[in-house]
Amino acid sequence: MLRSTFRSLPFWAQDTLRNTRTSVLSLPYRGTGRTCPVCNKNSRKFKNYGILNRVDGQCTQCGALERHRFAWLYFERMTNLFDGAFKKMLHVGAERGFEPRLRNALGLGYTTADLFDPRADVKMDVTDIQYSDNVFDVIYCSHVLEHVNDDRKAMREFYRVLKPGGWAILLVPILNGDNATFENPEITSPEERLAIYGQEDHARKYGNDYIDRLREAGFTVKKSTVYDIFTPEERKGMGLTDSCGDIFYCTKPKADA
Repeated sequence: MLRSTFRSLPFWAQDTLRNTRTSVLSLPYRGTGRTCPVCNKNSRKFKNYGILNRVDGQCTQCGALERHRFAWLYFERMTNLFDGAFKKMLHVGAERGFEPRLRNALGLGYTTADLFDPRADVKMDVTDIQYSDNVFDVIYCSHVLEHVNDDRKAMREFYRVLKPGGWAILLVPILNGDNATFENPEITSPEERLAIYGQEDHARKYGNDYIDRLREAGFTVKKSTVYDIFTPEERKGMGLTDSCGDIFYCTKPKADA
């Protein structure tokens, strides 16, 4: 009842209530020891988060999780996203903590897309993207493809609309390790998907062969972990743990122009 009432409020009212709640709940965490790279605010520690109660999981100031902090730092240190040049960026399933910062940095070049979120700039099915070929310089899509029935088609669509020489970061949870990705189109009920994939709306459990699917779509792919980029001191100070997952940096060769 309360949730439906909250969702019926105007977006500005939802944001005000959410920010007020965040400010109150963050009080016990005030101090130094942790810095969130997404909001640039300090905390005594990050909040434990998730079913497994992950230590240093969530920034109490902006809500960024481990993978969000890793992705933002990767944007800053490993890409040209913030070099000041005009870029067209497609952000699928935009994280609330990222969107205002990216919109401010990229201006009119920034577009959010989602199949269900009414706040998104465009309603989009990632298996049938409504843009022509070679439109975007950058695509960012995090933890969406595991929900998509035909993920290979979505990857081909991302490749199609990305400009030659452009790059995409396409993140998924790797839950099956070195085992092959497991999926069965006959598993459709939320109860079965929860039991087998770990979440009611997941369509598969990815293994390390995820990178092969990206390459099949045409991408050149580089995988990075927090251990490849950050010092132990940086990892501790920004809560960059194994729960960050992997970054899959995908590029479209210029030769495809």
